[in-house]
Amino acid sequence: MPEDSPGTSPPEEIAPPLTSAGVPLLALLVGLVAFGPLSTDLYLPALPEIGRDLSAGPAKVQLTLSVFLAGFAICMLIYGPLSDRFGRRPVLLGSLGVFLLASAGCALAQSIDQLVAARFLQALGACAGPVLGRAIVRDIYGPTAAARILSYLAMAMALAPAIGPILGGYLTVAFGWRANFVLLVGFGLLCLFGILRILPETNLLKDPMATRPGQLLANYVALTRHRRFLGYLLVCSMSYSGIFAFISGSPQVLITGLGLTPDQFGYCFAAVVIGFIIGSFLSGRLHAKVSADRLIGLGCAVAILGGGAGAALALAGVATVTSIVAPAAVYLIGGGLMMPNAMAGAICPFPRMAGAASALVGFAQMGIAALVGIAVGQLQDGTPVAMASAIALVALCAGLALVVIVLPAARADND
Repeated sequence: MPEDSPGTSPPEEIAPPLTSAGVPLLALLVGLVAFGPLSTDLYLPALPEIGRDLSAGPAKVQLTLSVFLAGFAICMLIYGPLSDRFGRRPVLLGSLGVFLLASAGCALAQSIDQLVAARFLQALGACAGPVLGRAIVRDIYGPTAAARILSYLAMAMALAPAIGPILGGYLTVAFGWRANFVLLVGFGLLCLFGILRILPETNLLKDPMATRPGQLLANYVALTRHRRFLGYLLVCSMSYSGIFAFISGSPQVLITGLGLTPDQFGYCFAAVVIGFIIGSFLSGRLHAKVSADRLIGLGCAVAILGGGAGAALALAGVATVTSIVAPAAVYLIGGGLMMPNAMAGAICPFPRMAGAASALVGFAQMGIAALVGIAVGQLQDGTPVAMASAIALVALCAGLALVVIVLPAARADND
């Protein structure tokens, strides 16, 4: 696959990648990439209480998740090119200011409509962290090592959704749902301090044309014309949509449907996230021995197994904690194998457009996941059927994207 849009990139790196990244910087990168999952997962145990406190039904409360993802997706298209033009650091600082103000607005919301609006603004600030965090990995480690680093980063980042619902459950029980957003304000301040103190500017290939509308559109068009990029984008989008289907549907299924308390739900959610940690760890360990596309294929197979088992049990009328949590955990093992490798495959061949490539993948990933989440919310009936069926469907779609688009394009590139 060509490394950049025609006429904009030489066949090799223009400037060598940075050679070292200490533990504090890696910890900061984990924090930046964790903005998305922490902002969505921390308050999951509080969703039923939010509905009761603000007099809103499940579908309306679910909008606080889907609207967040929609805002997240939209601004990814903006932040990526901005960082390609002006650098990663100043864009991160500006976005964090928005995140802090919006998180405070969430904590102070007096109606569900106010909370939905504040969540949209919160997403506008939060989305720079993941899209630019991945671009910074590309800046520092270059195309060869980025997939391995992204795998380990994904494994470490998975601690956020593992710990988040547990912590959010205890905060909700002890202090009420608003405490979750107060904690997000503190997390944003900690990351702001880290950026100011330890993050250097990593974009050594700033593109003065990156934010011009014509160039911006040309970059995105050039990216979508690469079949492998498009295939990897679809794999990322479908695998994350399955994760978000569980995020969106599990509070109603486990708390409202099965009667779990918010803190008990947190432990169930953490058990599912362990699957993603396992998949990401295996991806990092096997990367030197197994090609990225083979790891994606393995992940698709595991995800289809988990998603199919969950859907079959749900359609058969089986609704227990084990029948819901275990298949979802298997699905996330597949997601941990798929997502880091597909993300690396999408962004690494584009050194001049790493921000734009990461942004476009993130836009599709979050946008499609938001639509899946809305569908799960609208079809929610207290049983796991809608959630489990959605997970199984997107697992099949990820496998189709690999078989129909990625692998044929890879064979064509190698001929």
